[in-house]
Amino acid sequence: MSALEPRAPEIPEIPEMPETAAADAAAAGRAQASGGGIMGAAHRTLSIGIISVIFIIAFEATAVGTAMPVAARELDGIALYAFAFSSYFTTSLFGMVLAGQWSDRSGPLGALTSGIGAFAAGLVFSGTAASMWLFVLGRAVQGFGGGLVIVALYVVVGRAYDERLRPAIMAAFAAGWVVPSIVGPLISGTVTEHLGWRWVFLGIPAMVVVPLLVALPEIRRTAGGPVDKGDEGDEGAAPRPFDRRRIRFAFGISLGAGLLQYAAQDLRWLSVVPALAGALLLVPAVRGLMPRGTYLARRGLPAVVLLRGLAGGAFIGAESFLPLMLVTQRGLSPTLAGFSLALGGATWALGSWVQSKARVVPYRERLMVAGMLMVAFSIAAAPAVLIDWVPVWTLALVWGLGCLGMGLVIGPTSVLLLRLSPPEEAGANSAALQISDALANVVLLALGGAAFAALGGGAVGAAHAVTGAAGSGASHPGAFVAVFLPMACVALVGAWVSTRLDPPPSAPSAAAAKTG
Repeated sequence: MSALEPRAPEIPEIPEMPETAAADAAAAGRAQASGGGIMGAAHRTLSIGIISVIFIIAFEATAVGTAMPVAARELDGIALYAFAFSSYFTTSLFGMVLAGQWSDRSGPLGALTSGIGAFAAGLVFSGTAASMWLFVLGRAVQGFGGGLVIVALYVVVGRAYDERLRPAIMAAFAAGWVVPSIVGPLISGTVTEHLGWRWVFLGIPAMVVVPLLVALPEIRRTAGGPVDKGDEGDEGAAPRPFDRRRIRFAFGISLGAGLLQYAAQDLRWLSVVPALAGALLLVPAVRGLMPRGTYLARRGLPAVVLLRGLAGGAFIGAESFLPLMLVTQRGLSPTLAGFSLALGGATWALGSWVQSKARVVPYRERLMVAGMLMVAFSIAAAPAVLIDWVPVWTLALVWGLGCLGMGLVIGPTSVLLLRLSPPEEAGANSAALQISDALANVVLLALGGAAFAALGGGAVGAAHAVTGAAGSGASHPGAFVAVFLPMACVALVGAWVSTRLDPPPSAPSAAAAKTG
């Protein structure tokens, strides 16, 4: 996608256009009319650097997802398969809140560098793990780093790019997933089959050097330091202290999510105890970290934050089981299982690119509703591949449609959040957006993992570990259907929430919405 547009297209006048959509359309039109862009002289180095960070994260996600079924099988940990994903999201919750506080207090640079370091360390830990629980612990360290990084990047975007450029940089983030989605599964599958799954994890940390060298100097120059240095710009003013209440909530939400995930994987009556303890920790923590009215889908910022969780949770909750389903039920190699999902990177970028265009901004809400309906359809249709006479390649098309829908949804939620957030609250609200995403992933993976285990998912893995391929004794299609269909229902709820993203006309100052 070219970030430079030769001329501003005319934006049609839409009667009674919502205020936020009209403002976004006008801003996007001014951006194109001015000839500036994210690859202009003022932003080129920074854009390349942070897009490189996204590229590394994308490559890790696609590569690790391909290697995960083999790693779980060799570590005798298929029963803990969902933990390998949810542990990442559980610890990332704490990292997100910490990064929001850290960035609002002293700028995003420290959170970003620390996050990249923890991300790399977690990969090394998982790559050298001798048991599945140690592997899960490494994923937890990696998740903490990932939580720091993603919120810090959002704060960088909010500070270094004015409102007219944010749709373009978010579209570029999505485009950064295209190449990793295509080559990541192929490289990961080849390495897994010929060198072993460990090298997939151990090879990625070396790649973080380039984005560090490119991005950090520019971030220091354009987005460093706290937002509020004093009423008169006093450089010596002390930074705001950490909000200890929010840090306690962050710890509570991470511990509560972990207990809930543990209870979901250990289906015994005694597991009611950690489940209740997790819920008691989660409820007040979520209420304290999310904008008021989030789980009532209140219009404006609360609905934006809720939609991000519903969309990401439903999609990731389903996608995490796709490689396992293809490997164990249809006998695909890890390479082919991962490569069958490669089309999704391109269609996701396409959806994000469409939403970045000025001429479609007035229709943003309708496109987001359509996107969530695409996601719901793709998740519901994916288990059709369990039927032997259904060609495996149809899953690539179905999932590509779902990824197109995600591209129409995810980028705009990020743009809307930054637009509705005062500069001094960009870190906290960005953290809330990412917490919603990660918490939904944890909860839905926990529920999906419990349903999977209850309907014979562990037997699927055990039989595959012995035979190395799908066999009649390992056929438990109901275990996979029990994961996918509830996720599709969650996506349908997200389609409804997508109709509530613009703040009510009586509250044009919704940007000042506070987290409680």
